[in-house]
This record gives sequence, C-alpha cells and structure tokens, in this order.
Amino acid sequence: MELTIDAAVLLAVVIFVRARRKPLARSRSDAWLTVFLALAFGVLIAPTTFGQGVFNFVGQLAQGIAQSANP
Repeated sequence: MELTIDAAVLLAVVIFVRARRKPLARSRSDAWLTVFLALAFGVLIAPTTFGQGVFNFVGQLAQGIAQSANP
C-alpha cells in the first residue's frame, strides 16, 4: 500500500493548526510565516476545480458588495 500526501492538503492542515493558536502568543515573524503558508496554499489550490469555484464565489461576493455600495 502506498500513501501519498497532497501538498495542498498538508498546507491546509498546517494553516488550520497555526490558526487555532492564540493570537497573543504569536510573534511578527510567526504571523508572516502564516501569511506565506496561506499564500502558498492559494497558489496550490487555484488551478483546481474547487479553487476556481472559490474564486468565482469570492468574485461574485465582491461584485455584489461593490454594487451595493454605489447608490
């Protein structure tokens, strides 16, 4: 039996574990590392079908907010 780990799934788990920590216990470099991991996760998940769906949903949400702000 061969076990493979997708890099996006691994990064999602790492980000989830890091996000659960208390914000007061984080240093500035620790916060930047979390930001870097989140960006890397975004780059890995963007070309997938799920990533495209999230991108479309966020785009529609932003467009709706922008239209509601303009009277």
